[in-house]
Amino acid sequence: MRVALIHDWLVTYAGAERLLEQVLEVCPQADLFSLIDFLPPDRRFFIKNKPVQTSFLQHFPLVRTKYRSYLPFMPAAIESLDVSKYDLVISVSHAVAKGVRTCPGQRHICLCCSPIRYAWDLRQQYLEESGLDRGLKGVLANFLLDRIKAWDLSVTPRVTHFAAISEYIGRRIKNNYGRNYSVLYPPVYVDRFAPIEKKENFYLTASRMVPYKKVPLIAEAFSAMPEKELFIIGDGPEFSKVKGKAGPNVKLLGYQENHVLTDYLQRARAFVFAAEEDFGIAPLEAQACGTPVIAYGAGAVKETIIEGETGLYFENQTVESIIDAVNRFESGGKIFDVAKIRRNAERFSSERFRTELSELVAEVMG
Repeated sequence: MRVALIHDWLVTYAGAERLLEQVLEVCPQADLFSLIDFLPPDRRFFIKNKPVQTSFLQHFPLVRTKYRSYLPFMPAAIESLDVSKYDLVISVSHAVAKGVRTCPGQRHICLCCSPIRYAWDLRQQYLEESGLDRGLKGVLANFLLDRIKAWDLSVTPRVTHFAAISEYIGRRIKNNYGRNYSVLYPPVYVDRFAPIEKKENFYLTASRMVPYKKVPLIAEAFSAMPEKELFIIGDGPEFSKVKGKAGPNVKLLGYQENHVLTDYLQRARAFVFAAEEDFGIAPLEAQACGTPVIAYGAGAVKETIIEGETGLYFENQTVESIIDAVNRFESGGKIFDVAKIRRNAERFSSERFRTELSELVAEVMG
């Protein structure tokens, strides 16, 4: 069976790239396509050092770092990729990959991380963060995003089957595209983590510091609880904002290698998570370490954290709500079972992902 594997862009190794990595475990013979490929030599391990067929965007000026600025060109770029000779197309798509042109008789499975966030659900947030929410720039930006949204809707018939990374994303697929879907949860590399029973008296959060992760909010909440210690791992555009909210009891560790992150995940009293995520690997990595999670109760974490057994939720993305959740966590008298927390994380293993993807491919190909 000839398989084409389509990815939006190859510039780093993050959540969507883990999906890609595991798809290649199931379909090692697949040919790989992407809008652009700027993976450094030491980051090509997850694509098995395969050659990548790229689009004309690969040669645009400054595209290595400014590729998101070329969003208006991405529909034409993805449609320029020729996958006509393949029996099966698998796209890992959070932007335009699912819009690749297919032919009659071809099957196309879209592993959908999200409909295009900029054009659909998170448009206003994207425009505000980019300074494009007012004036003539705002009018032009909305016009371009309306065009992207119309294109995105028009190409959905090219997909034979949508596999959402969570029920949360599945509902977006149904609402935005009017399409049915199955859920194929992303792989969590639980075997890289070992649970430990003895927890220490500190809290932890770890993520890239971008606005929707709400790391400054967590720092501010713990600064208002000076008797509690919080460690923050990660960096990103909001690092200085987080630092400005951090009191003496909040320690910023910046970027850390995986072994350091794992050590903190294992020892933390609880992991704190304030983002509304499409899936959310970090809370599951914490659970793989037997560490309970205090999380904002929205998005896909409602599917990955069991209230009262592997963690608890707070209702609002506010300082007061986080403080209340931490106090409930400490005063509730609940002793969280490390083994039970670990077993919950194991439901999302990479082995499970490969099995379910293999079954889906067999079903779609008949």
